[in-house]
Order: sequence, then C-alpha cells, then structure tokens
Amino acid sequence: MKIIADNKIPFLRGALEPYAEVVYLPGKETTADVVRDADALITRTRTACNASLLEGSKVRVIATATIGFDHIDTAWCEANGIIWKNAPGCNSWSVKQYVTAALVTLARKRGLKLEGMTLGVVGVGNVGSKVAEAASILGMKVLLNDPPRQRAEGGPFVSLDEIIFRSDIITLHVPLQKEGEDATWHLFDAARLAKLRPSQILINSSRGPVVDNKALKAALAGHRIAGACLDVWEGEPELDPGLVEMLDLSTPHIAGYSADGKANGTTASVRTVAEVLGLPLTDWEATGIPAPAQELEFDLDATGKSLQEVLTEAVLHTYDIEADSNALRADLGAFEKLRGDYPVRREFTSFSVRLHGGTPQMAEKLSRLGFSVK
Repeated sequence: MKIIADNKIPFLRGALEPYAEVVYLPGKETTADVVRDADALITRTRTACNASLLEGSKVRVIATATIGFDHIDTAWCEANGIIWKNAPGCNSWSVKQYVTAALVTLARKRGLKLEGMTLGVVGVGNVGSKVAEAASILGMKVLLNDPPRQRAEGGPFVSLDEIIFRSDIITLHVPLQKEGEDATWHLFDAARLAKLRPSQILINSSRGPVVDNKALKAALAGHRIAGACLDVWEGEPELDPGLVEMLDLSTPHIAGYSADGKANGTTASVRTVAEVLGLPLTDWEATGIPAPAQELEFDLDATGKSLQEVLTEAVLHTYDIEADSNALRADLGAFEKLRGDYPVRREFTSFSVRLHGGTPQMAEKLSRLGFSVK
C-alpha cells in the first residue's frame, strides 16, 4: 500500500508507516507520475486534485487536511470512484482567534470602541459561528448572513444587502463556489463594493476570489471604504504590492494555521485514509503539539483598564497578528516560505490568565473566549 503525503502537513510522520509506504513531497512535486501507483493522497490546498493528476492512477481516497476543498475536482473524483474528504471545522478556533485579533488590532489602530459596533458575518458555518460568538463577547452587535442555512432553518439570518447597510465591519467565512444560487466567486465585486460606505471595513479570511482584488484596490484608492484586512488573495502566492500597502492587515493565508488547527486537520486526514483503506487508525489522534514562544500561563494586570483593553491585551498575548502582517509586507516573495515555516501559534484554549485587579465581568468574558482564568 502506498500513500503520498504533503511534506508540510505536521504531526503526520510515523502514523501510517507501520501499514504503508509513505512518500512525503512538496505539494508542487505531487505529479501524475508520482501518484500513479498510490492508493491514497493526503494533501493541502496547493495540490490540484483533478483528472490531470489522477486519471489512470490507483488512488482510492483523497484526504485534505484543510477546511477548503476547491482544489479537489469533486465531481470528477466521485464519477471515477475516488472518495474525497476535507476536514470541516478543523481550524475554526484558529480563525476565530485570527479575526478576534484583527478586530482588537483595528480598534487599537483606529481608535474604535468595539462595544456597540456592528459586525456582519457572511457565512455562518463552523468558523463564522465562532467568529460571531467572539464578536458578541467583545460587545459587538452581530448580523448573520447564510442563505443555505436560512433556507434550511429559517432563523436569525439577514440578507447580504442588510449586512452591507447595517454593519460597521464585515467578515467573510464562505466556501469558494463558482456557480449556482449560492455562488461566492467575486461575491464582493465592484458593484457590491460600491455599496459599502467610507466608514466600513472588510475582512476576508475565507478564499481569495470571494473578493475581487482589483475592485477592492480601486475602492480603497478612492477612499470609498475605510479599510480592509486580507489573509487570502486572488492569484496567491503572487500579490499586488499596491493592494498590500493599502490594507490595514496583510497576512499570508495563515488564519487557520494554529498548531491546534493543524493537528485537527492531520487527525481528520489519517482517520479518513484509515477508514477507506481498512487500517486500524480510525481513532488515531495527533499528539506532540509544541508550546509557542509566549508563556501559556501569563499575568494580566487589569487595574484601571477598560474591558476592551483587558480583552485586547489577552488576545494579543496569544497572537500578534501585526507581526504576521509586517513579515509579509517586508518580503512579498516570501509568501510560501512564511506559510511553510509558520511559527507555533496556540489557540485561546491553551492559555491560562492570572487576572489581577479585574472584575467578574472581565473574568467571565475571558473565560467565554476560551481562556482558563485564575
């Protein structure tokens, strides 16, 4: 039995070797010749899994250690008997951390009081629902847009036009879908961006082509919107330097790159392959998640500080989003290297806060974000 695995997927080595030959390769080196005699692929978004790669191969299953699966030609795979599976929700806590850090950083840089502001969440799945919860903890009003869920459930959803009309900040958490009534390709195109106000901010950590990058650049250049933060890009890893410079935060597709989220994705992938190939690893779990550079237990003196200041300090202790942004701005050509060599980032749930001089409300809010509070 032979398995081809992306060599950037962490915590994987040693798990499958007792049962199969495992070949680790960079995503760009996973070619048709390489996979021809393979039984399974464990991959990331950088490998296009389509007829060009798979036709004539022995591949029976593709497991991607990611939420996104637009790199897989699912229709072709299904028509040719290849089982595929992504890892839904694996990095939802990581993206929650990313967007929360973006919100408090925007507030600090722009002098915003988040309490009372309105966040529009477009796409309310595993990720969007956690982002909405975090925004509520920060004191923001939250509007939800998710047409598929609205049709299935009814519930507290609003139209995209209402999101645009009522929100101060809009954050996108949709899959990439090119066709159909729920198409998200250029969901925010020139026409939709033109509906935004000069006071609004757009955050995209979903998929690059959900936002028309040229139209966004024009909107920013014309001061038709206040600002934007991008973690995902059209044409990545090739970026528009002009657009990067206009943004509040520019990061190299790492919103979901916490060590915890990566471990979850690897766990899901191994279990998928094990189930299809009949290996005794269907309850396997990634272990050995390393500690970050920051202390996992830290002191926070809340004396004389507002609730927003306390939450900001705690969030940014776990993740300095501006460091990621500055690293990309310093060298746009390092996009892939910054992703491949990403430092260890742990999620809120890994951290314990020793809160001094705080209030019960502060402790409750920190706990709801995921911190252990002492």
